[in-house]
Amino acid sequence: MNTTKKIYVFIIIITVVVVLIYAQSIIIPFILAILFWFIIRVIKKLLLNVKFVDRLPNWLVTLFSSIVLLSILYFAIGVIMVNIQELSETMPVYEANVSKITNSINEKYNIDLFTIFSDYAKDFEFANILKSLFSSLTGIFGSAFTIMLYLLFLLLEEPIFPKKLKAMYPDKEKYKHINELISKIDLSIGNYIALKTVVSLITGTLSYFALLFIGVNEPLFWAFLIFVLNFIPTIGSLIATIFPTFFAILQFGEFTPGLLVLAIVGSIQLVVGNFVEPKLMGNTLNISPLVVFLTLAIWGVMWGITGMLLSVPITVILIIIMSEFPETRPFAILLSQRGKLND
Repeated sequence: MNTTKKIYVFIIIITVVVVLIYAQSIIIPFILAILFWFIIRVIKKLLLNVKFVDRLPNWLVTLFSSIVLLSILYFAIGVIMVNIQELSETMPVYEANVSKITNSINEKYNIDLFTIFSDYAKDFEFANILKSLFSSLTGIFGSAFTIMLYLLFLLLEEPIFPKKLKAMYPDKEKYKHINELISKIDLSIGNYIALKTVVSLITGTLSYFALLFIGVNEPLFWAFLIFVLNFIPTIGSLIATIFPTFFAILQFGEFTPGLLVLAIVGSIQLVVGNFVEPKLMGNTLNISPLVVFLTLAIWGVMWGITGMLLSVPITVILIIIMSEFPETRPFAILLSQRGKLND
């Protein structure tokens, strides 16, 4: 019997992985819609703290919260797309500065970099790096209609769900237990998404002013990129620092601005990541570092950069959900950082 169960579990895991890979065009927008739904719920809770708002009908507060989020997203996408276009137009300047940097190194250190890297330079174009980065972002933006459609149905389903839950569990004790369980999961996930968004926003805002001070082109785009990549622990902050550093060197044709970006933006990442984030988030992010790297690799292979961005939120949500059920609680403990769950 045990062997049969193991075979069933193995088949289920393989099936799930295959579905996740081949149905990603459907699943990714749905996951993003769920994350946006949680953000709307957070905005709604904040609005309900205002005296006159708590007297309004629930559907009206939900509608207003949705409009607030969608307005922010619309404005952000519009600004970022303009920045992407402007960066694409200035790429020839960046590529021209490569020769300037190479000549500077050749004269100063007497190293013929052009000869050394000539074989690689033929197939290596900086424009392609930027385009691949842009395509990952615009790919997410391109799914906006599907995400909004999923989000609409989630919002329409929300007021009906408690009635369905009550019908599913006619027994008062069972209904009370399940309702408390769902409320706990909802609160935990909502708090994580809200706090992580605040931390990423702090990092992105401080980085924007730093890049603006240094004079890096399109600082808003790089700040947005830092904001997004900050959702990926450790690796995200490293990549978010390297990208603007690299392009600052290409923009100015010298290393000093790049080193300045590396020092200032790196310091912001260090301070926020090691002091501000632990203070705000406390024990919310209770994931083993090994699990973080494994999930980054697994979701990255299946869904690319989008998978890496979603890997930790998905893992946090899974840990929170699994910790609430006796059958899956051991797996949640295994994935946790300290071997102890946040009850």
